[in-house]
Amino acid sequence: MNGIIGRKIGMTRLFKEDGQVIPVTVIEAGPCPVVQVQEGSRGSKAVQLGFGARKPKRVNKALEGHVRGANLDVTPAVLKSIPLAEGAEAAPGDVVTVEIFEPGDRIKITGKTKGRGFQGVVKRYGFRGGPATHGSTRYRNPGSMGAGTDPSRVIKGKRLPGQMGAVRHTEMGLSVAKVDPERNLLYVKGAVPGPIKGIVLVRKQEGGSRYA
Repeated sequence: MNGIIGRKIGMTRLFKEDGQVIPVTVIEAGPCPVVQVQEGSRGSKAVQLGFGARKPKRVNKALEGHVRGANLDVTPAVLKSIPLAEGAEAAPGDVVTVEIFEPGDRIKITGKTKGRGFQGVVKRYGFRGGPATHGSTRYRNPGSMGAGTDPSRVIKGKRLPGQMGAVRHTEMGLSVAKVDPERNLLYVKGAVPGPIKGIVLVRKQEGGSRYA
């Protein structure tokens, strides 16, 4: 298995034997039961993992029947699919824990970023803004929309005010600093997208990235 579902708890720091400080994000990862094994048209496989527990009054008949094949005592609150590594095997009812990771493993984490609402270009894109002096009427304006004669329209992709955050984001090049199987905790070196208590998907990363 090469992935697990977790919940972001917060940030702290670890100390190495030489006194070096490592900023880490603590993730409550698993245990995640395998709810379903999915097979693709070209022979690829994926596993649907569950995380957490849903209240019985929140479970409809369709979801109850879906998890019945895995013989689970409770219905997971979160369901996510992860591609199964080539040659790996899994069956409904298997449980995935943080023990699939080891300190030093390179990982990538997918989560939903913090929602910032409707923001201007200064906060959204880091624009410098206009002159902050008496008489100026364009402190935080985006500036010109483009030429009026040709092309006589706003070019696609122009950076303008709008909704910021609350989007799916994958942070790559992270590494595992510590694994605590007894408490199902995963300590990740660096920052992880999303707010505290946000659901994240932790997967092993193959190959490089822009950071490592």
